[in-house]
Amino acid sequence: VQDAASGQDRRSGEDEGSQQRWKKEICQILGEIQAPLSPLLLRLCHWLLPKLLTRLFLSVQLHWGQLEMVLRAARTPEVPLVFLCSHQSQVDGPLLSFILLSQGIGLPRVTVGAWPSPCLRSLLKRLGGIFLPSGMTQTLSDQDEGLPGAVLDAYIQEVLQSRQPLLLFLEEPLRLADPARCWLLRVLRALRDGAVPDILVVPVGIAYDVAP
Repeated sequence: VQDAASGQDRRSGEDEGSQQRWKKEICQILGEIQAPLSPLLLRLCHWLLPKLLTRLFLSVQLHWGQLEMVLRAARTPEVPLVFLCSHQSQVDGPLLSFILLSQGIGLPRVTVGAWPSPCLRSLLKRLGGIFLPSGMTQTLSDQDEGLPGAVLDAYIQEVLQSRQPLLLFLEEPLRLADPARCWLLRVLRALRDGAVPDILVVPVGIAYDVAP
């Protein structure tokens, strides 16, 4: 992050307020990515979500044998879990977060696509949702992504090093969507740069009789 900010300073010229300016910009970019979790909102949603699910569905079925494998994997020391899932509906993120939290795996950081409502975006951040910063290059190329790319790389490294589960939605069934490529690139860079010794990738399948 410091290298990216210094590169911007070299292009724009040195001045007295350059350091404070890029620190403010870094905080702004980080605020676009995530927000501190709200324990009150998490408890409220943990109480409301089962009631919502019983209204939407006749039942929610889990494969207990596979869930036991995930629980064993979660006990692997110093190795974070990255869950990969195809997006079926907007219920996927809250549903998987509830299941992982209720099974003791922990609240995952969930990648969220474009939401037009700023209020809903702010709410999802408080519940563990993370977003790409505005103007972020959403490709697999190694071109200079500037300060937003550097902050996003550092953030994903911190998430993985703290062993928070990370839930990535691949979005489109037949090919990777550009946001999914961007998130996966961050995970691969963290592994390549030695931020974590290894990563356990868990494929997740969700199927609905009728998608809500």
